[in-house]
Amino acid sequence: MRRLYLLALNPTDSVTEGFLPAAARLGLAVTLLTDRPDAHRRAYARHVARGGAPLPELRLAACDVHDFREVISRISALGAPDAVFTNSDHLQTQAALAAGYFGLPGKDWRAALRAKNKAELRRSLAAAGLDAVWSAELGPGEDLDVLADGRLEGAPFPCVVKPREGVASEDVVLVDDAAALADHCREIRARRPGTALVVEEYLDGELHTLETLGDGTTLHAFASFRTELSPPPHFIEERMSLLPAPVRPHAEQLLGRLEALGIGFGICHTEYVAQGDRARLIEVNYRAIGDQCDLTLAQLLGVPLFEHVLRTHLGEPLPAELGARTDGRVRMEYVCAERGGTLKSAPGASDTERDGVRLVYRPLRELGEDHPLYRTNRDYIGVVRATGTDQDRIDRAVADFLAAQRWEIVS
Repeated sequence: MRRLYLLALNPTDSVTEGFLPAAARLGLAVTLLTDRPDAHRRAYARHVARGGAPLPELRLAACDVHDFREVISRISALGAPDAVFTNSDHLQTQAALAAGYFGLPGKDWRAALRAKNKAELRRSLAAAGLDAVWSAELGPGEDLDVLADGRLEGAPFPCVVKPREGVASEDVVLVDDAAALADHCREIRARRPGTALVVEEYLDGELHTLETLGDGTTLHAFASFRTELSPPPHFIEERMSLLPAPVRPHAEQLLGRLEALGIGFGICHTEYVAQGDRARLIEVNYRAIGDQCDLTLAQLLGVPLFEHVLRTHLGEPLPAELGARTDGRVRMEYVCAERGGTLKSAPGASDTERDGVRLVYRPLRELGEDHPLYRTNRDYIGVVRATGTDQDRIDRAVADFLAAQRWEIVS
């Protein structure tokens, strides 16, 4: 039996409901390397108890997955791999280096690093003469009070400050002037000492995504979303709508930029701002789109998406055509906490189908959980996944569902 080594931090829906069941369908045995084995045991026990899709033969192994040397050593000790894979933003470079060490198909570790490091991403695109965006980097230990090298001269306010290797819009803030920039840099560093920061031009316009899947030779642009965000100064994704296929706005520009970055193996989620005919790149996430969008796409498009991703890491070529249906529509609606506190009441999971719309609701917090207000997608307390072929019907179904439910948070 072929063995897949899967690197992970915390459990995610993408792995629990997507990649692990896909591995089972492919007949793979899985060794999951993680620094949080107990959390994964609990997540998979809940998945089985809820009647989720069958999981593969699964072995959990504790490992410092942030350190590629430990990953390689642990794999070597546990037995020869047939594939090394991760869907974690934080572990792409480590997985790429491990796959290369064992002579297996995988991502170019340099491309994985470019995607993760937002300052390096900007420098790489500028060096290639593509989509120049004003950007400056504050390394670990540097702050605005000690900079005297002119790096921040000409900062185009309003601008955005963010962690260089951040995810989920955490600590991403729009600032109006130099004083606000200094304040937010200090606030971020107080919570996250030593964090490298990026300050960059604010790109105004409609936010889109491009979802791609490649095997190093063939590259498919298979989906694109329009994303609606919370009001500034924060950037929380509140809802997403699938753009009609087969049109992929700005796909040619974006594929050229991905090629320049060395990105074309496995699955990738790219975010950009549409400014007329011009695509302005926000970031490249060298993994599947998250927050249950990937699960929804696999179901709607009629494509074995998760299996395709794993097959690429096993060295199998992608088909010339994915055969995805083109008439499907999607709306993802995220129910966000508006205050910190304890979740007192909320609807349970549900699946309904009416008037050609399939509506799935999944809670993302348990009743009784207490959380602060994060101002990121960690504020999500539930997700609505509505699919069909008529966008108006989908939108009405989501609006009716939200109006009929109640979420209560108490201090």
